[in-house]
Amino acid sequence: MDSQAPIRVLLIEDNPGDRRLLQELLREVVSVHIQLHYADSLSQGIQHLKETPFDVVLLDLFLPDSQGFATFTQLQQQERNVPIVVTTGLNDETLALNAVQAGAQDYLVKGHITGELLVRSIRYAIERKRAEQKIREQAALLDIATDAILVRDVQNKILFWNKGAERLYGWTSAEALGQQTTDLLYQQNDLAQVQAAQQQLILENEWQGELNQITKTDQKIIVESRWALVRDDDDQPQFILVVSTDVTAKKQLEAQFFRAQRLESIGTLASGIAHDLNNILTPVLTTAQLLQMKSSNLDERSLHMLKVLETNARRGAEIIKQVLSFARGTDGNDTVLQVGHLIREIQQIIRETFPKSIELEVDTPHDLWTITGNPTQIHQVLMNLCVNARDAMPQGGKLEILAENLILDDNYISTNLDTKVGKYLDAKVGKYIVITVVDSGCGISPELLDRIFEPFFTSKDVGSGTGLGLSTTLGIIKSHRGFITVSSSVNQGAQFKIFLPAVIAPDRSEISPTEALVGNQELILVVDDEAPVCEVTKAALEAYDYRVLTACDGLDAIALYAQHQSDIQLVVIDMMMPSLDGATTFRVLQKINPQVRAIAVSGLPYHNAKLTSVASLTIQSFLPKPYTIEELIKVVHEALQTTPEG
Repeated sequence: MDSQAPIRVLLIEDNPGDRRLLQELLREVVSVHIQLHYADSLSQGIQHLKETPFDVVLLDLFLPDSQGFATFTQLQQQERNVPIVVTTGLNDETLALNAVQAGAQDYLVKGHITGELLVRSIRYAIERKRAEQKIREQAALLDIATDAILVRDVQNKILFWNKGAERLYGWTSAEALGQQTTDLLYQQNDLAQVQAAQQQLILENEWQGELNQITKTDQKIIVESRWALVRDDDDQPQFILVVSTDVTAKKQLEAQFFRAQRLESIGTLASGIAHDLNNILTPVLTTAQLLQMKSSNLDERSLHMLKVLETNARRGAEIIKQVLSFARGTDGNDTVLQVGHLIREIQQIIRETFPKSIELEVDTPHDLWTITGNPTQIHQVLMNLCVNARDAMPQGGKLEILAENLILDDNYISTNLDTKVGKYLDAKVGKYIVITVVDSGCGISPELLDRIFEPFFTSKDVGSGTGLGLSTTLGIIKSHRGFITVSSSVNQGAQFKIFLPAVIAPDRSEISPTEALVGNQELILVVDDEAPVCEVTKAALEAYDYRVLTACDGLDAIALYAQHQSDIQLVVIDMMMPSLDGATTFRVLQKINPQVRAIAVSGLPYHNAKLTSVASLTIQSFLPKPYTIEELIKVVHEALQTTPEG
């Protein structure tokens, strides 16, 4: 405070003699200017305080309108911001001490007061009150902080607990004060990290790091915590200031990001593996078909074995396609989808990878309508629901996947779509494909049912996955103009229903051997750096009355084409070849003959980044490996029917 400014003192005293005595004592002190004002009753004193600001109050406890300790409590309730010094007689020291314990700044015994003592008491009262006010302001700032701030002693007993701690952990200040942090905030298996942090704190007086903690509702959280050790004058540990920030969502987001990075790496690896495997599977698949066509004298067992070979080659090709779809997001364009085909793919994966203790039942009628959508994303949704169902049945159980056509009208929407998560519904009248995934697992409790579609929400233990992924599922379904419902109860399993708008599209009959058209001795140049692929492709084309030349690389292809340019009517060329790739080879062939016809072939899908050059080529078709004889003959026939661009 300014040493030159006068100190405004209100003396509430009804005894004229005591009042004059205090006035004389203050006049003796010349080091400070005191402005003394008087009131002879409590009510008059309170009125003065309302009208005029004072720095301190000198209060006698026995007044005409108030007696004893009640005098102090009434004044304090009216004026909490003004420091109060109690004046009392020799017989009232106990009463005066109680007043100090209740909030009075000091007490003075009449008859033992000197001028210097009075001024010193007034000064100390003012400074202590200001210090208390500053502490209250600082405490208020601590309470509005978003971080959890607490103070504990070296025995881990909580001494201070701010509002941020209440919000983070769920315990009120009254509940937390006096409790042990080891009992309140940690599970037993997390105490080792706390002990290690405590040891470093003693050595270095500070520590910071991440801690696994729990809330009042036993929810697991991760906090970024900073500890500071405060020592006393003898350098002994006194108490510890702890500031903690909830980083649970941040850590979950990081885990999602790292998982995405791993998938990106897997996708890069998968592309290379897929290219090689598809080159391996192409001759296997084609040879198995050729042998079945040409070997009329084989016994039934041999034919069966060839069929098994063909089936497993197709199966391998489908697995490669699925790996690429998930890892790299291929087949990303919306297209007309037959849901039954997707479910059969899921069925195959489940039978091969899920525990045998899970019984699978699939019901997909043949007359299902089609939908328009992204096949990879719908595949992801179905796999996600099935994996969650598997995790809900650790001891085994039954998993059902059902599909049906359904026409929604206003009556159906109002009577059948009243679910626990109705806020997610966006149902409209129309035709839908409904896919139902039902499990007999542990079910979902009512308090969790409303949260399962929240981002990052998971009921799984740490290390068992990044979450149920239902937020992603919901986003995909909404992007397809559909909606999802769920019904479940504890120990009664769960049922998810996916509603996707149907589109009526003509059936596309699959390629069959009868559709493959026989050639008319047209000469075809097959270019592939894989000798087995060249060999079986040549055999397959010759079986359908085509003539074939083969080249093992781009340079060989250019030489052969230049030599037989007038006879070669079509080039079947692999895009991924060493030295001179397919795209470059085709451009050279175009310079030789601007009207050259070509089919691009690759072990990678068409939309792969490594095949971006294919889109710029004026080729007739793209044929992914491994291909069947029927697929090869069909695209060759169609390419030969087109008019080459010149």
